[in-house]
Amino acid sequence: MKTKSINTSLNDRITAFAKASSLLSSYLEGSLKALTNDGVSWHDRIQQRLELAQRKNSWFTDDTLEFAITQWAEALNEENLTIWMQNYPLDKVTAKNIALITAGNLPLVGFHDVLSVIIVGHHAMIKNSSNDDVLTPLLLEIATSFCADLASSYSYVDGKLENYDAVIATGSNNTARYFEHYFGEKPNIIRKNRNSVAVLTGNETLEQMEALSKDVFLYFGLGCRSVSHLKVPKGYNFDLFFNGMFVQKGLIKNEKYLNNYDYNKAVYLMSEFDLLDNEFLLIKEENSSYSSPIASLGYSFYEHIEDLAVEFEQNADQLQCVVAQGAAAATVIEKLGGKNAPQIVDFGTTQTPGLQDYADGVDTIQFLLTLS
Repeated sequence: MKTKSINTSLNDRITAFAKASSLLSSYLEGSLKALTNDGVSWHDRIQQRLELAQRKNSWFTDDTLEFAITQWAEALNEENLTIWMQNYPLDKVTAKNIALITAGNLPLVGFHDVLSVIIVGHHAMIKNSSNDDVLTPLLLEIATSFCADLASSYSYVDGKLENYDAVIATGSNNTARYFEHYFGEKPNIIRKNRNSVAVLTGNETLEQMEALSKDVFLYFGLGCRSVSHLKVPKGYNFDLFFNGMFVQKGLIKNEKYLNNYDYNKAVYLMSEFDLLDNEFLLIKEENSSYSSPIASLGYSFYEHIEDLAVEFEQNADQLQCVVAQGAAAATVIEKLGGKNAPQIVDFGTTQTPGLQDYADGVDTIQFLLTLS
Protein backbone atom coordinates (compact mmCIF):
# COMPACT_ATOMS: atom_id res chain seq x y z
CA MET A 1 0.00 0.00 0.00
CA LYS A 2 1.09 3.56 -0.53
CA THR A 3 1.53 5.64 2.59
CA LYS A 4 -1.73 7.34 3.36
CA SER A 5 -1.72 11.10 3.56
CA ILE A 6 -1.72 12.06 7.24
CA ASN A 7 -4.55 14.56 7.52
CA THR A 8 -3.87 15.80 11.04
CA SER A 9 -1.51 18.22 12.73
CA LEU A 10 0.47 17.43 15.87
CA ASN A 11 -1.97 19.59 17.81
CA ASP A 12 -4.91 17.61 16.37
CA ARG A 13 -3.33 14.35 17.45
CA ILE A 14 -2.47 15.55 20.94
CA THR A 15 -5.99 16.93 21.40
CA ALA A 16 -7.61 13.67 20.23
CA PHE A 17 -5.60 11.50 22.63
CA ALA A 18 -6.05 14.01 25.47
CA LYS A 19 -9.81 13.86 24.99
CA ALA A 20 -9.59 10.08 24.99
CA SER A 21 -7.75 10.38 28.31
CA SER A 22 -10.60 12.43 29.76
CA LEU A 23 -13.19 9.95 28.52
CA LEU A 24 -11.29 7.02 30.06
CA SER A 25 -10.97 8.91 33.34
CA SER A 26 -14.72 9.51 33.39
CA TYR A 27 -15.29 5.80 32.77
CA LEU A 28 -13.01 4.86 35.66
CA GLU A 29 -14.78 7.36 37.91
CA GLY A 30 -18.16 5.92 36.97
CA SER A 31 -19.38 9.26 35.61
CA LEU A 32 -19.20 8.61 31.85
CA LYS A 33 -22.45 9.57 30.12
CA ALA A 34 -21.23 10.36 26.58
CA LEU A 35 -22.54 8.42 23.58
CA THR A 36 -20.57 6.95 20.68
CA ASN A 37 -21.15 8.20 17.15
CA ASP A 38 -23.67 5.41 16.64
CA GLY A 39 -25.61 6.29 19.76
CA VAL A 40 -24.24 3.60 22.09
CA SER A 41 -23.12 4.53 25.58
CA TRP A 42 -19.34 4.82 25.71
CA HIS A 43 -19.51 3.25 29.18
CA ASP A 44 -21.19 0.16 27.74
CA ARG A 45 -18.86 0.04 24.74
CA ILE A 46 -15.76 0.15 26.95
CA GLN A 47 -17.19 -2.38 29.37
CA GLN A 48 -17.99 -4.79 26.52
CA ARG A 49 -14.48 -4.50 25.09
CA LEU A 50 -12.85 -5.09 28.46
CA GLU A 51 -14.97 -8.18 28.97
CA LEU A 52 -14.01 -9.41 25.50
CA ALA A 53 -10.32 -8.82 26.20
CA GLN A 54 -10.66 -10.84 29.39
CA ARG A 55 -12.38 -13.72 27.61
CA LYS A 56 -9.61 -13.83 25.02
CA ASN A 57 -6.77 -13.75 27.57
CA SER A 58 -7.53 -15.09 31.03
CA TRP A 59 -4.40 -13.42 32.46
CA PHE A 60 -6.25 -10.14 31.89
CA THR A 61 -8.24 -9.82 35.11
CA ASP A 62 -10.50 -7.00 36.27
CA ASP A 63 -7.65 -5.63 38.37
CA THR A 64 -4.96 -5.75 35.69
CA LEU A 65 -7.25 -4.26 33.06
CA GLU A 66 -8.27 -1.43 35.36
CA PHE A 67 -4.63 -0.77 36.24
CA ALA A 68 -3.58 -0.62 32.58
CA ILE A 69 -6.47 1.63 31.58
CA THR A 70 -5.77 3.89 34.56
CA GLN A 71 -2.10 4.24 33.61
CA TRP A 72 -2.97 5.25 30.05
CA ALA A 73 -5.75 7.58 31.16
CA GLU A 74 -3.16 9.43 33.25
CA ALA A 75 -0.39 9.32 30.63
CA LEU A 76 -2.45 10.67 27.74
CA ASN A 77 -3.39 14.01 29.25
CA GLU A 78 -2.52 17.07 27.16
CA GLU A 79 0.29 18.27 29.44
CA ASN A 80 2.10 14.93 29.36
CA LEU A 81 1.80 14.60 25.60
CA THR A 82 2.97 18.17 25.00
CA ILE A 83 5.98 17.84 27.29
CA TRP A 84 6.88 14.52 25.67
CA MET A 85 6.92 16.01 22.17
CA GLN A 86 8.33 19.46 22.85
CA ASN A 87 12.01 18.61 22.37
CA TYR A 88 11.64 16.66 19.12
CA PRO A 89 11.83 18.38 15.69
CA LEU A 90 8.55 17.22 14.18
CA ASP A 91 8.10 19.97 11.61
CA LYS A 92 9.73 18.09 8.72
CA VAL A 93 8.28 14.60 9.13
CA THR A 94 7.44 12.82 5.88
CA ALA A 95 4.90 10.09 6.58
CA LYS A 96 6.15 6.51 6.31
CA ASN A 97 4.51 3.13 6.79
CA ILE A 98 5.73 1.67 10.10
CA ALA A 99 4.98 -2.01 10.69
CA LEU A 100 4.29 -2.77 14.35
CA ILE A 101 4.36 -6.33 15.68
CA THR A 102 3.13 -6.15 19.23
CA ALA A 103 3.42 -8.45 22.22
CA GLY A 104 0.36 -9.63 24.13
CA ASN A 105 1.63 -10.58 27.56
CA LEU A 106 0.20 -7.47 29.27
CA PRO A 107 -2.85 -5.32 28.55
CA LEU A 108 -1.91 -2.56 26.08
CA VAL A 109 1.76 -3.51 26.22
CA GLY A 110 2.19 -2.45 22.58
CA PHE A 111 0.27 0.79 22.75
CA HIS A 112 3.31 2.99 23.39
CA ASP A 113 4.72 1.98 20.00
CA VAL A 114 1.38 2.63 18.31
CA LEU A 115 1.07 6.02 19.98
CA SER A 116 4.67 6.94 19.11
CA VAL A 117 4.19 6.24 15.41
CA ILE A 118 0.89 8.13 15.21
CA ILE A 119 1.94 11.12 17.32
CA VAL A 120 5.06 11.68 15.17
CA GLY A 121 2.99 11.72 11.98
CA HIS A 122 3.70 8.31 10.43
CA HIS A 123 1.21 5.59 9.53
CA ALA A 124 1.03 2.63 11.96
CA MET A 125 0.49 -0.76 10.31
CA ILE A 126 -0.55 -2.66 13.41
CA LYS A 127 -0.21 -6.43 13.67
CA ASN A 128 -1.67 -7.08 17.09
CA SER A 129 -0.89 -10.15 19.14
CA SER A 130 -3.92 -12.43 19.30
CA ASN A 131 -3.53 -12.25 23.09
CA ASP A 132 -4.18 -8.50 23.11
CA ASP A 133 -6.06 -7.44 19.98
CA VAL A 134 -9.02 -5.68 21.61
CA LEU A 135 -7.64 -2.87 23.75
CA THR A 136 -5.48 -0.94 21.27
CA PRO A 137 -8.36 -0.74 18.76
CA LEU A 138 -10.57 0.49 21.62
CA LEU A 139 -8.23 3.34 22.54
CA LEU A 140 -7.77 4.31 18.90
CA GLU A 141 -11.51 4.20 18.34
CA ILE A 142 -12.02 6.57 21.27
CA ALA A 143 -9.34 8.99 20.05
CA THR A 144 -10.66 8.87 16.47
CA SER A 145 -14.16 9.70 17.69
CA PHE A 146 -12.75 13.14 18.58
CA CYS A 147 -10.80 13.54 15.33
CA ALA A 148 -12.11 11.53 12.38
CA ASP A 149 -9.01 12.30 10.30
CA LEU A 150 -6.90 10.35 12.81
CA ALA A 151 -8.09 7.22 10.97
CA SER A 152 -5.55 8.01 8.24
CA SER A 153 -2.78 7.35 10.77
CA TYR A 154 -3.32 3.64 11.38
CA SER A 155 -4.51 0.36 9.91
CA TYR A 156 -4.56 -3.26 11.00
CA VAL A 157 -2.75 -6.14 9.34
CA ASP A 158 -4.00 -9.71 9.70
CA GLY A 159 -1.84 -11.49 7.15
CA LYS A 160 1.60 -10.88 5.70
CA LEU A 161 3.19 -7.49 6.24
CA GLU A 162 3.94 -5.73 2.98
CA ASN A 163 4.85 -2.24 1.74
CA TYR A 164 6.35 -1.02 5.01
CA ASP A 165 9.28 1.34 5.42
CA ALA A 166 10.42 0.34 8.92
CA VAL A 167 9.57 -2.17 11.63
CA ILE A 168 9.17 -2.19 15.39
CA ALA A 169 8.74 -5.76 16.62
CA THR A 170 8.55 -7.09 20.15
CA GLY A 171 8.90 -10.75 21.09
CA SER A 172 11.06 -13.38 22.71
CA ASN A 173 14.70 -14.21 22.02
CA ASN A 174 13.46 -16.93 19.66
CA THR A 175 11.07 -14.73 17.69
CA ALA A 176 13.71 -11.98 17.56
CA ARG A 177 15.91 -14.24 15.44
CA TYR A 178 13.03 -14.65 13.01
CA PHE A 179 12.34 -10.90 13.04
CA GLU A 180 16.00 -10.11 12.37
CA HIS A 181 16.07 -12.50 9.42
CA TYR A 182 12.78 -11.32 7.95
CA PHE A 183 12.99 -7.59 8.64
CA GLY A 184 16.75 -7.04 8.85
CA GLU A 185 17.00 -5.15 5.57
CA LYS A 186 14.63 -2.42 6.79
CA PRO A 187 15.26 0.12 9.56
CA ASN A 188 14.07 -1.60 12.70
CA ILE A 189 13.76 -1.87 16.44
CA ILE A 190 13.62 -5.53 17.46
CA ARG A 191 13.11 -6.28 21.13
CA LYS A 192 14.07 -9.49 22.90
CA ASN A 193 13.54 -10.91 26.38
CA ARG A 194 14.52 -8.71 29.27
CA ASN A 195 14.03 -9.01 33.02
CA SER A 196 14.06 -6.72 36.02
CA VAL A 197 15.85 -7.14 39.33
CA ALA A 198 15.65 -5.60 42.79
CA VAL A 199 18.65 -4.75 44.95
CA LEU A 200 18.02 -5.26 48.67
CA THR A 201 20.44 -4.12 51.35
CA GLY A 202 18.71 -5.33 54.51
CA ASN A 203 17.89 -1.76 55.57
CA GLU A 204 14.51 -1.55 53.83
CA THR A 205 11.26 -0.75 55.61
CA LEU A 206 8.07 -2.78 55.54
CA GLU A 207 6.53 -0.01 53.42
CA GLN A 208 9.28 -0.42 50.83
CA MET A 209 8.78 -4.19 50.75
CA GLU A 210 5.05 -3.75 50.25
CA ALA A 211 5.84 -1.38 47.38
CA LEU A 212 8.21 -3.99 45.95
CA SER A 213 5.35 -6.49 46.00
CA LYS A 214 3.75 -4.42 43.20
CA ASP A 215 6.93 -4.72 41.15
CA VAL A 216 6.87 -8.48 41.65
CA PHE A 217 3.18 -9.31 41.32
CA LEU A 218 1.47 -6.72 39.10
CA TYR A 219 0.38 -8.49 35.89
CA PHE A 220 1.33 -11.76 37.67
CA GLY A 221 4.99 -11.05 36.96
CA LEU A 222 4.52 -11.51 33.21
CA GLY A 223 6.18 -8.28 32.04
CA CYS A 224 9.79 -7.38 31.34
CA ARG A 225 9.42 -4.66 33.97
CA SER A 226 8.28 -7.22 36.56
CA VAL A 227 10.94 -8.03 39.14
CA SER A 228 11.98 -11.64 38.63
CA HIS A 229 15.24 -11.72 40.60
CA LEU A 230 16.52 -10.39 43.93
CA LYS A 231 20.06 -9.35 44.74
CA VAL A 232 20.62 -9.69 48.48
CA PRO A 233 23.66 -9.36 50.76
CA LYS A 234 25.18 -12.51 52.23
CA GLY A 235 23.34 -13.56 55.36
CA TYR A 236 20.16 -11.71 54.32
CA ASN A 237 17.07 -12.45 56.42
CA PHE A 238 14.01 -12.81 54.18
CA ASP A 239 11.43 -12.30 56.96
CA LEU A 240 10.74 -8.64 56.17
CA PHE A 241 10.64 -9.40 52.46
CA PHE A 242 7.97 -12.06 52.95
CA ASN A 243 6.03 -9.77 55.29
CA GLY A 244 5.93 -7.20 52.50
CA MET A 245 4.84 -9.77 49.91
CA PHE A 246 1.96 -10.88 52.15
CA VAL A 247 -0.27 -8.02 50.93
CA GLN A 248 -0.50 -9.90 47.61
CA LYS A 249 -1.67 -13.19 49.13
CA GLY A 250 -5.01 -12.97 47.29
CA LEU A 251 -3.26 -13.86 44.01
CA ILE A 252 -3.33 -17.52 44.96
CA LYS A 253 -7.11 -17.44 44.39
CA ASN A 254 -6.46 -16.97 40.66
CA GLU A 255 -6.70 -20.43 39.12
CA LYS A 256 -3.98 -19.92 36.51
CA TYR A 257 -1.60 -18.46 39.08
CA LEU A 258 -2.34 -21.33 41.50
CA ASN A 259 -1.69 -23.89 38.78
CA ASN A 260 1.70 -22.32 38.05
CA TYR A 261 2.56 -22.17 41.74
CA ASP A 262 1.67 -25.85 42.25
CA TYR A 263 3.49 -26.97 39.12
CA ASN A 264 6.69 -25.02 39.82
CA LYS A 265 6.71 -26.14 43.44
CA ALA A 266 6.45 -29.76 42.36
CA VAL A 267 9.27 -29.34 39.84
CA TYR A 268 11.52 -27.63 42.36
CA LEU A 269 10.87 -30.24 45.05
CA MET A 270 11.50 -33.14 42.67
CA SER A 271 14.75 -31.45 41.66
CA GLU A 272 15.61 -31.13 45.36
CA PHE A 273 16.14 -27.38 45.23
CA ASP A 274 16.32 -25.53 48.53
CA LEU A 275 13.18 -23.38 48.58
CA LEU A 276 11.71 -20.59 50.63
CA ASP A 277 7.93 -20.68 50.37
CA ASN A 278 5.15 -18.53 51.83
CA GLU A 279 2.33 -20.58 50.24
CA PHE A 280 1.94 -18.31 47.21
CA LEU A 281 5.51 -17.38 46.25
CA LEU A 282 8.55 -19.61 45.85
CA ILE A 283 12.07 -18.26 45.97
CA LYS A 284 15.27 -20.16 45.36
CA GLU A 285 18.92 -19.34 44.88
CA GLU A 286 19.71 -18.80 41.20
CA ASN A 287 23.03 -17.61 39.84
CA SER A 288 22.70 -18.26 36.11
CA SER A 289 19.60 -16.31 35.06
CA TYR A 290 17.55 -13.22 35.89
CA SER A 291 14.33 -14.85 34.70
CA SER A 292 12.01 -16.96 36.82
CA PRO A 293 8.75 -18.87 36.28
CA ILE A 294 5.38 -17.45 37.37
CA ALA A 295 4.86 -17.57 41.16
CA SER A 296 8.59 -17.76 41.83
CA LEU A 297 11.65 -15.55 42.17
CA GLY A 298 15.34 -16.25 41.95
CA TYR A 299 17.83 -14.65 44.29
CA SER A 300 21.59 -14.39 44.45
CA PHE A 301 24.03 -12.97 47.00
CA TYR A 302 26.46 -10.10 46.67
CA GLU A 303 29.25 -8.77 48.86
CA HIS A 304 29.67 -5.25 47.51
CA ILE A 305 27.27 -2.97 45.66
CA GLU A 306 30.17 -2.04 43.39
CA ASP A 307 30.31 -5.66 42.18
CA LEU A 308 26.61 -5.54 41.36
CA ALA A 309 27.08 -2.32 39.46
CA VAL A 310 29.74 -3.98 37.30
CA GLU A 311 27.48 -6.99 36.72
CA PHE A 312 24.55 -4.82 35.64
CA GLU A 313 26.78 -2.82 33.31
CA GLN A 314 28.04 -6.02 31.69
CA ASN A 315 24.53 -7.48 31.36
CA ALA A 316 22.69 -4.29 30.46
CA ASP A 317 21.19 -5.90 27.36
CA GLN A 318 19.37 -8.43 29.56
CA LEU A 319 17.83 -5.95 32.00
CA GLN A 320 14.87 -3.61 31.75
CA CYS A 321 14.73 -2.18 35.28
CA VAL A 322 16.80 -2.27 38.44
CA VAL A 323 14.84 -1.45 41.59
CA ALA A 324 17.20 0.28 44.00
CA GLN A 325 17.33 3.31 46.27
CA GLY A 326 19.82 5.46 48.11
CA ALA A 327 23.53 4.69 47.88
CA ALA A 328 22.87 1.43 46.03
CA ALA A 329 21.01 3.25 43.26
CA ALA A 330 23.66 5.96 43.05
CA THR A 331 26.45 3.41 42.70
CA VAL A 332 24.67 1.52 39.93
CA ILE A 333 23.79 4.72 38.06
CA GLU A 334 27.39 5.90 38.22
CA LYS A 335 28.70 2.61 36.85
CA LEU A 336 26.19 2.55 34.00
CA GLY A 337 27.71 5.84 32.89
CA GLY A 338 24.72 7.32 31.11
CA LYS A 339 23.39 4.13 29.54
CA ASN A 340 19.67 4.36 28.88
CA ALA A 341 19.07 0.79 30.04
CA PRO A 342 18.54 -0.69 32.48
CA GLN A 343 16.37 1.99 34.05
CA ILE A 344 17.01 2.55 37.78
CA VAL A 345 13.69 2.99 39.59
CA ASP A 346 12.27 3.27 43.10
CA PHE A 347 10.41 0.51 44.88
CA GLY A 348 6.86 0.13 43.59
CA THR A 349 7.32 2.02 40.31
CA THR A 350 8.40 -0.51 37.69
CA GLN A 351 4.90 -0.74 36.21
CA THR A 352 4.29 3.01 36.01
CA PRO A 353 6.68 4.21 33.29
CA GLY A 354 6.25 7.66 31.79
CA LEU A 355 5.93 8.41 28.09
CA GLN A 356 9.67 9.15 27.96
CA ASP A 357 10.61 5.77 29.49
CA TYR A 358 11.36 3.80 26.34
CA ALA A 359 11.55 0.01 26.30
CA ASP A 360 15.17 -1.21 26.30
CA GLY A 361 16.28 2.42 26.56
CA VAL A 362 15.83 2.91 22.79
CA ASP A 363 14.28 6.28 21.97
CA THR A 364 11.41 5.26 19.69
CA ILE A 365 10.61 8.83 18.67
CA GLN A 366 14.20 9.56 17.66
CA PHE A 367 14.23 6.35 15.61
CA LEU A 368 11.03 7.38 13.84
CA LEU A 369 12.44 10.82 13.07
CA THR A 370 15.45 9.31 11.31
CA LEU A 371 13.10 7.85 8.70
CA SER A 372 12.02 11.20 7.25
